[in-house]
Amino acid sequence: MKPASRFHRPPPDADARRAVAPVICYPTDTLPRPDLGLYRAARAEAGKTGEILIPPREARCFEVPAGHFLRISAPRGPQVGDLNLWNAADLDERFYSGKTRALHGSHVGTGDRLWSSFPALRPMATITTDTLDWYGIDEFGGAVHDVIGTRCDPYTGNLLSGGHYHHCCHSNLTRALADHLGVAPARAERHVHDVLNVFMCTGFTRDEGRYFMKASPVRPGDYLELFAEIGLLGALSACPGGDCSARHSSDDATCFPLLVEIFAPAPGALAGWTAPPLNGYDRSHGR
Repeated sequence: MKPASRFHRPPPDADARRAVAPVICYPTDTLPRPDLGLYRAARAEAGKTGEILIPPREARCFEVPAGHFLRISAPRGPQVGDLNLWNAADLDERFYSGKTRALHGSHVGTGDRLWSSFPALRPMATITTDTLDWYGIDEFGGAVHDVIGTRCDPYTGNLLSGGHYHHCCHSNLTRALADHLGVAPARAERHVHDVLNVFMCTGFTRDEGRYFMKASPVRPGDYLELFAEIGLLGALSACPGGDCSARHSSDDATCFPLLVEIFAPAPGALAGWTAPPLNGYDRSHGR
């Protein structure tokens, strides 16, 4: 892929090999479709039950009961956030960004679902509203709400610069989960996982296929809203990169808080809805 690695002459049929049409790895025609009409009708009558403000360069945990709605917004200025989700009753079931990416693409939006890890592999949450859906894919190949970035972390920072920065998203999420569970950070850290980069605008360069970021288009008044398909424990970090227009893991970037709000549907508003079951694979693995 990278020019420096092209040590070999192309074969005579190189153009023909490149011209082979791609095939979608995971066709999703048979996936159960979320009933967005039902969800939106329930949301219209839902009442707010709580909120939490995430300070800049920090993270906080929150719980969302099954059948409730979660809204994430940047009320004071452009700010991206790193989101972890777990089954509130079993932290071993957590958001699986890789499978979500394989099923829905590198960036997610309205109607897409956030899938959980093996062996459960079921929808944890469904995106019901995204006020940035107008953005699409820009001329650089950038789009919003990615499931390709892993989260800024102190290990990569140390590898690249030799420093010890403690307010990157991985550390923020670790501290927040440790506080919520009442355990040491080392114990909480094993549960921290790859994220949904809320509001982050990212893509891959065409020349070298490198992951890039650019200024998030989010502004006060924008939000991403999700429906909790199961009871969720969430943790959200207000990234130390602010809108990620220049760098992350930095005390120099202008950062703003993020707001998490929880909404409960009215009684009977979700008639006929049931939480998704665990994945039906028998786990025999051929034995």
